[in-house]
Amino acid sequence: MINKQPPTLIRSIWNDLISVGRVPLILLFLIFASSIAVVLTTYNTRHQITLRDELLESREKLDSEWRNLILEENALAEHTRVQRIAVKDLDMKRPDSDKEVVVNLK
Repeated sequence: MINKQPPTLIRSIWNDLISVGRVPLILLFLIFASSIAVVLTTYNTRHQITLRDELLESREKLDSEWRNLILEENALAEHTRVQRIAVKDLDMKRPDSDKEVVVNLK
């Protein structure tokens, strides 16, 4: 004699899903998969937007620093400043016109 167990509710639901409800089961699986894909896509998009904003902010800081360096370079290369440093710090002076030597290249 085979000792057959009475069907349980879970086993009955599983058998119905496998035999009759294949299409709804597949559709349910596809709904879950697409919802997970939407969540992952949203997360990745927000992460990329945050990264882009950080990079734009960094670019603005670097651009501001570059403009300040250009201004500083122009101020340091000013002709009167260079002439003042040459005379004051290096004791340089313009040569007299009789001590100038002109070299002609052929």
